[in-house]
Amino acid sequence: MPEGERRLAAIMYTDIVGYTSLTEKSEALAMQLLEMHRSVVRPFFPKYNGREVKTMGDAFLVEFASTLEAVRCAYDIQQSMRELNEGRSPEKQIQLRIGVHVGDVIHRENDVYGDAVNVASRIYPFAAPGGVCLSQPVYEHVKNKFEFPMVSLGKKEVKNVSEPIEVYKVAMPWDKVMEAQATTFPANRIAILPFVSMSTNPDDAFFADGVTEEIISTASGISGLEVISRTSVMGYKGTTKKVKEIGRELEAGSVLEGSFRKSGDRIRVTTQLIDVAKDRHLWAQNYDRNLDDIFEVQSDVAKQVAEALRVRILSPEKERIEKKPTESTAAYTHYLRGRQLWNKRTLNDVREALTYFERAVKEDPNFALGYVGQADCYLVAPLVPTDIEAIEMAKPLVSKALELDPDLAEAHTTHGMVLASEYELRQAEEEYRKAIELKPSYATAHQWYFIMLQNQLRWEEALKEIEKAVELDPLSPVISANHGDLYLNRKDFGKAIELYRRLTELIPSNPSGHFGLAFSYGMARMFDEMKQEYDKYVELSSSIYPLTRVLVEAEIAFHRDDKEAIRRLLPELETHLQEAGVDASGIAWLYFFLGENDKGFEWLERSYSRREYGLARIQFWWTLDTLARTDPRYLGFMKRLGLD
Repeated sequence: MPEGERRLAAIMYTDIVGYTSLTEKSEALAMQLLEMHRSVVRPFFPKYNGREVKTMGDAFLVEFASTLEAVRCAYDIQQSMRELNEGRSPEKQIQLRIGVHVGDVIHRENDVYGDAVNVASRIYPFAAPGGVCLSQPVYEHVKNKFEFPMVSLGKKEVKNVSEPIEVYKVAMPWDKVMEAQATTFPANRIAILPFVSMSTNPDDAFFADGVTEEIISTASGISGLEVISRTSVMGYKGTTKKVKEIGRELEAGSVLEGSFRKSGDRIRVTTQLIDVAKDRHLWAQNYDRNLDDIFEVQSDVAKQVAEALRVRILSPEKERIEKKPTESTAAYTHYLRGRQLWNKRTLNDVREALTYFERAVKEDPNFALGYVGQADCYLVAPLVPTDIEAIEMAKPLVSKALELDPDLAEAHTTHGMVLASEYELRQAEEEYRKAIELKPSYATAHQWYFIMLQNQLRWEEALKEIEKAVELDPLSPVISANHGDLYLNRKDFGKAIELYRRLTELIPSNPSGHFGLAFSYGMARMFDEMKQEYDKYVELSSSIYPLTRVLVEAEIAFHRDDKEAIRRLLPELETHLQEAGVDASGIAWLYFFLGENDKGFEWLERSYSRREYGLARIQFWWTLDTLARTDPRYLGFMKRLGLD
């Protein structure tokens, strides 16, 4: 085919499930399985007139002139892999996901480019292990020609594609067998779904969300329950999915659903607890109460759930879940509104959340959660110019909360973050451990504890905490980004790319996923992909950081080893730190890359004086060469940061 010519082609993309994790456990076994996989799969390509374009680690990219032949090839590969896996122990089985798309491609230097390649490589994660996913154009080509049924998975947002794409799965003959053999998840792992607002006033919808959040919070204080966090369950608000499907997606053995109606000062709450595996009710209850009784309703629901699941509630836990957070309904209403906004995490939403938390404590000066909410606002968003100002704003608020309620897990978690930000790591660890003891299912405690452990290079402990946070809040963008951060910082760029890419596909509007993916692509020398992700990050971040493009240009120059470009950009970055979304430690990072260590240490001092949170990551800065790390100034910094 002439160089650069465009034509229609079917593209198949295959990927081994969990290959990166296997490599970490046993590189020898991983290589053995990779070679076996290639020897089994490759003979199918010529059989169906496919051309192997390239391999990318454990993945194949294959081009077909016929869409039907591409789908039949994908099916036969999965059937062959299923036969290969029979009788083999789980760790020696090879599970593939395959995606197929048809569209225009361009040939260049024995490679293929274009939307067909992009979409095929993006839809394969929607396939189950051992499954095949097809785009709608493929489905239209083969729907009356292929012998097995194809089932729509609905429209999916695909990165770098403007409109959602409807994705189909091939219904394999063995699917029913696999479904019957599917693992049932523990009954005590529970998803509390968003309560449906039945109020006539649409402004009361936030109250239904608040009730959901507080039942989640209350139930999380019962050590025998594993409660999935709010961020993940709120994605099911208004869903038409069946309970069994939701349980499978969240790996939950039980689901609690309900509704909330408010009329004046009267409320009606209906709840039902469902066993996902058996699709039957375990418990149901209606509550007709005054609004002032909402706390009793929430604690009673948590206790009834535990009883229905035969989970014992310890005496201290019972006391905590029965304790009213405030006697003021108005204060509680403001708090719920504030948490609803805070969870969105945009700058404007956090600013507005702060005003609601302030109103909450104005209504009830003894409302501990209201003070925690205010402190959390300062710690997660740039509401003040520097980190040290944010810490100083948060400290008295969290101290007040702990004074009012010494057993409040949220307050201990936030206190841990404040202490870690002041480099008081031993005390911070005590706070995180206390928070997890008080509320084992509080994902934020596990997440923030992970960050501190990672900064100390305590990798195995850090991995345990971030995996627990992901388990409790699988759809949280910030937790998912942190999961990718761990592998990026350990220089496992393949696994980092996998996790960041999953995040950008799950939530395309989340800037942190695109930034992590761009940086990982840069470290892997995949510059075209890097540029695309940085462009997306700039697009999503410019409203908060107007000069973010300057920072991105410096990052790209770092990846391309263009020191002159960095020298050209540094004056603007130094002058406009906040507008560019960079801190003093980031400037130091660039000076160390240039080999200008004196300047680097000068900016480190600025960073330390501002108590910048990013400075705690200094142990995995790649730009600090051996010379800088043996410098007495570096060793002194390590001691001051509690990292010696």
